[in-house]
Amino acid sequence: MAEYTVLVTDDDQDIRDGIEIYLRNEGYNVLKAGDGLEALEMLSENEVHLIILDIMMPNMDGITATFKIREERNIPIIMLSAKAEDSDKIHGLSVGADDYVTKPFHPMELVARVKSQMRRYVKLGTYNEQQSKIAVQGLVLDQDAKEVTLDGESVKLTPIEFKITELLMAHAGRVFSIQEIYERVWNEPAYNAENIVAVHIRKIREKIEVDPKNPRYLKVVWGIGYKIEK
Repeated sequence: MAEYTVLVTDDDQDIRDGIEIYLRNEGYNVLKAGDGLEALEMLSENEVHLIILDIMMPNMDGITATFKIREERNIPIIMLSAKAEDSDKIHGLSVGADDYVTKPFHPMELVARVKSQMRRYVKLGTYNEQQSKIAVQGLVLDQDAKEVTLDGESVKLTPIEFKITELLMAHAGRVFSIQEIYERVWNEPAYNAENIVAVHIRKIREKIEVDPKNPRYLKVVWGIGYKIEK
């Protein structure tokens, strides 16, 4: 049995079957669902390590499914859509998706995205700090447990949000450009990265800041980038 399981959700059976062939060739176990409702049911009954979700589906679309999944789970979500507009990408990312692939796509591109997200999800301590916990005032990040707490209260971050927070906290006080954040977290060249990074930064602020408009931790350095204040 494969070590990691990917749930492929798309209302097109040919797309589901095609993705399954490529993922199984890479050693993944694959589950398939035809819509968001079926995906949620499978998640409740199986251990799943990553989800591929089409946006446009009957019964329950991918955006709604992502929103419901994020209420309880932080596993990586890759969204699929035939729409190429930035607004659709931003919408998907804003509700908690970690990556976005536009149809039509080459299956090996999707497999590469799956591998990248899976590495971030299953590996511990990407930045190889000697201590597993990083603390900045009341904000504490545990690299081994992949948990963040604020004044002792748990903060639910998606895998991408966690990696951005980990990067900035591990180098508190240093300003990272949008391009550098994207390249170090997504592990690929930055292309049209500004909106994508900005969406994730906004979501992180909403979760770790008492007043996101006047942040205590995650600061913008205008014209340069972002930093976690020491």
